Amino acid sequence: MEPHEKIERTKRQIFINNFIGGIAWGLGATIGLAIVLTTLGLVVSKVNLIPVVGTFVSNILSFVLQNNPQLMR
Repeated sequence: MEPHEKIERTKRQIFINNFIGGIAWGLGATIGLAIVLTTLGLVVSKVNLIPVVGTFVSNILSFVLQNNPQLMR
Protein backbone atom coordinates (compact mmCIF):
# COMPACT_ATOMS: atom_id res chain seq x y z
CA MET A 1 0.00 0.00 0.00
CA GLU A 2 1.27 3.45 -0.88
CA PRO A 3 1.82 5.94 1.96
CA HIS A 4 -0.94 8.28 0.74
CA GLU A 5 -3.45 5.42 0.79
CA LYS A 6 -2.98 4.78 4.48
CA ILE A 7 -6.09 5.38 6.58
CA GLU A 8 -5.35 7.61 9.55
CA ARG A 9 -8.57 6.88 11.42
CA THR A 10 -10.17 3.64 12.54
CA LYS A 11 -13.36 2.36 10.97
CA ARG A 12 -15.19 3.14 14.21
CA GLN A 13 -14.10 6.79 14.09
CA ILE A 14 -15.13 7.06 10.44
CA PHE A 15 -18.52 5.48 11.22
CA ILE A 16 -19.18 7.81 14.17
CA ASN A 17 -18.10 10.86 12.16
CA ASN A 18 -20.36 9.96 9.23
CA PHE A 19 -23.26 9.10 11.55
CA ILE A 20 -23.07 12.44 13.35
CA GLY A 21 -22.71 14.22 10.01
CA GLY A 22 -25.84 12.49 8.72
CA ILE A 23 -27.83 13.46 11.79
CA ALA A 24 -26.66 17.07 11.46
CA TRP A 25 -27.57 17.12 7.76
CA GLY A 26 -31.05 15.71 8.43
CA LEU A 27 -31.69 18.14 11.28
CA GLY A 28 -30.52 21.08 9.19
CA ALA A 29 -32.69 20.05 6.26
CA THR A 30 -35.73 19.69 8.54
CA ILE A 31 -35.24 23.06 10.21
CA GLY A 32 -34.54 24.74 6.88
CA LEU A 33 -37.68 23.29 5.30
CA ALA A 34 -39.76 24.37 8.30
CA ILE A 35 -38.44 27.93 7.96
CA VAL A 36 -39.10 28.02 4.21
CA LEU A 37 -42.64 26.61 4.54
CA THR A 38 -43.47 28.98 7.40
CA THR A 39 -42.23 31.97 5.42
CA LEU A 40 -44.13 30.83 2.34
CA GLY A 41 -47.30 30.35 4.40
CA LEU A 42 -47.01 33.84 5.88
CA VAL A 43 -46.47 35.39 2.45
CA VAL A 44 -49.43 33.53 0.94
CA SER A 45 -51.67 34.52 3.86
CA LYS A 46 -50.73 38.18 3.40
CA VAL A 47 -51.31 38.05 -0.37
CA ASN A 48 -54.79 36.59 0.22
CA LEU A 49 -54.33 34.02 -2.53
CA ILE A 50 -56.51 31.31 -0.97
CA PRO A 51 -59.91 32.85 -1.98
CA VAL A 52 -58.68 33.11 -5.57
CA VAL A 53 -57.70 29.44 -5.60
CA GLY A 54 -60.97 28.46 -3.90
CA THR A 55 -63.01 30.37 -6.48
CA PHE A 56 -61.03 28.78 -9.30
CA VAL A 57 -61.64 25.26 -7.95
CA SER A 58 -65.32 26.08 -7.39
CA ASN A 59 -65.69 27.24 -11.01
CA ILE A 60 -64.05 24.06 -12.30
CA LEU A 61 -66.29 21.89 -10.12
CA SER A 62 -69.42 23.72 -11.30
CA PHE A 63 -68.39 23.34 -14.94
CA VAL A 64 -67.72 19.62 -14.54
CA LEU A 65 -71.03 19.00 -12.76
CA GLN A 66 -73.03 20.96 -15.36
CA ASN A 67 -71.48 19.03 -18.23
CA ASN A 68 -71.64 15.64 -16.54
CA PRO A 69 -74.76 15.44 -14.30
CA GLN A 70 -74.34 11.70 -13.69
CA LEU A 71 -71.52 12.52 -11.25
CA MET A 72 -74.13 13.82 -8.78
CA ARG A 73 -75.41 10.31 -7.96
